[in-house]
Amino acid sequence: MILAGDIGGTHARIGLFEVRGGAPALVSEVVYPSREYSGLDAILKRVVDEQHPALTAAAFGIAGPVHEGRVRTPNLPWEVDARALTPVLGLAQVALLNDLEALAYGIHLLGADDVAVLSPGKEAAGNRAVVAAGTGLGVAGLIWDGQIHRPFATEGGHADFAPRNALEAELMLHLAKRFGRVSNERVVCGAGLVNIYEFLRDTGRGDEPAWLRERLAADDRAKVISTTGLERSSELCSRALDLFASIYGTVAGDVALYFLATGGMYLGGGIAPKVLARLQDPALFQASFVDKGRLRSLVEQIPVRVVLDDRVGLKGAARAALRGAS
Repeated sequence: MILAGDIGGTHARIGLFEVRGGAPALVSEVVYPSREYSGLDAILKRVVDEQHPALTAAAFGIAGPVHEGRVRTPNLPWEVDARALTPVLGLAQVALLNDLEALAYGIHLLGADDVAVLSPGKEAAGNRAVVAAGTGLGVAGLIWDGQIHRPFATEGGHADFAPRNALEAELMLHLAKRFGRVSNERVVCGAGLVNIYEFLRDTGRGDEPAWLRERLAADDRAKVISTTGLERSSELCSRALDLFASIYGTVAGDVALYFLATGGMYLGGGIAPKVLARLQDPALFQASFVDKGRLRSLVEQIPVRVVLDDRVGLKGAARAALRGAS
């Protein structure tokens, strides 16, 4: 039995897996609101108390840079140490992975129905890359060694935001006044969509009517902006979503170049499936993704897929645990 987790800034998804035919099979799953707990150990204590699992291995993908089995989460007030989790679970060791590394482990498990194709590209062997916008922005790679893809973690979501035109340059300067340094995560994530919206609003590029102001005050702002933008019931929200999709494409294209991801680009996280209709507009994400000057012809050959299975990070953590235990 394997206990695995996909731990994000908003939700902590915990799954219990059996090993069947050499692969992890999900038996049960529980989702906890991350911010209501003091740390991952508190969540796992509850799991043990309620389920009493007899475990052979455990691994958890967690948002943040994992170093020597420890991580301080950037979007939660947590410090997690794998060694402190072992007595809670009754195991000799527990694996901590960056959440995007766990997602990368799960790419191998995806079927045709688990993805939406933004660009078919040209199927080829080679490295793969994952970019995931959600509470934050994550990046991971999968090196092709000639036989298998080997996932590895990065903190590429915190690389510097590079404007591609005058509007994006103005956005960067606008955010720099507030944050100082502007990373890609300040723009391509849930809070990033809000930052884009507020930039457009505050620089006179659209009106915020009273009904929209009331909805933004009463509900999650990123959700309101994305939903209203998709419905096109607010020109300001629609324009914010367009700019978000375009910049997302630029960032993903940069990552594709960093990793030479000829084996494919995957968009994970919670946002891409929700705004899929806008990402599918060829003038937005894909136009920015391939706008790489002399290397345009290379990037045009890279398949781009949106991950629709919201359990892929959880399954990937279980796969990593299985590989570590075998």
